[in-house]
Amino acid sequence: MKQFCFSNDRIIDSKNASIHPMDIGLIRGYGIFDFFRTSGYTPLFLTDYLDRFIRSAKKTHLHLSFSKEELAQVIHDLIQKNDLEQGGIRMLLTGGVSDNHFSPTAGSLFIFCEDLDFPAPYKYENGVKLLSADHVRAIADVKTTNYAFPVWHSADWKKAGAEDVIYHHNGYISESSRSNIFVIKDDKIATPDQNILHGITRKRILELDRNIEIRPISFDELIDADEVFMTATTKKILPVTMIDDLKIKDGKPGPKTIELMAAFSAMEKKSALV
Repeated sequence: MKQFCFSNDRIIDSKNASIHPMDIGLIRGYGIFDFFRTSGYTPLFLTDYLDRFIRSAKKTHLHLSFSKEELAQVIHDLIQKNDLEQGGIRMLLTGGVSDNHFSPTAGSLFIFCEDLDFPAPYKYENGVKLLSADHVRAIADVKTTNYAFPVWHSADWKKAGAEDVIYHHNGYISESSRSNIFVIKDDKIATPDQNILHGITRKRILELDRNIEIRPISFDELIDADEVFMTATTKKILPVTMIDDLKIKDGKPGPKTIELMAAFSAMEKKSALV
């Protein structure tokens, strides 16, 4: 965490940021957050992240007293104050301290600046393994702070040598715990349409290839794919070469995934110059 953060209504020293212990963000796990990156002091795709954060607050009945423009100004101020040329920015809005310790009320808004590490280079070169789990994330289209299941389950996937998890239910896949999923078969790309967070990196990939299908994808289709990759702010595009103990095709990152990785890198560089 960098030295300065935004807490409720002002920029303060991060070590002085605090939350009431009876905030339902803590005792009920009820809150929202978002996370994005900077490149060359530019917050990448900021408009999209702020739109999602504001939309999430409205959907979860959380009070957000700042406009999009005001939030953007705070973020730019923090980037400069923390000299955050390359790094991450985390926004957090809690449920607040309510009389019944259950219903959302005016909560706390925090914005932190952080260092950011991507997966090791060999994971992009060789691909990663995902461990399957029968699960549907609550309020899946909102980036809530409730990560109890994947945090608890992470001990299993780490023991199995996996990077993360792939959720499925009733025979269909949805997402990873912190990433969206894409499958490729016969040069056709598809991504799930239900029980997912509409990731900003996912949105950018859909812009790179307008022919990507957004539809239900079965677990069997996932296993039979020629290529699989995951997308996230903290991963960009990361090839997936194994599900449980089953290889995807020949167990190596495929040409279409590698092509999209290069295209997305070029898109990011262009965005950072805007």
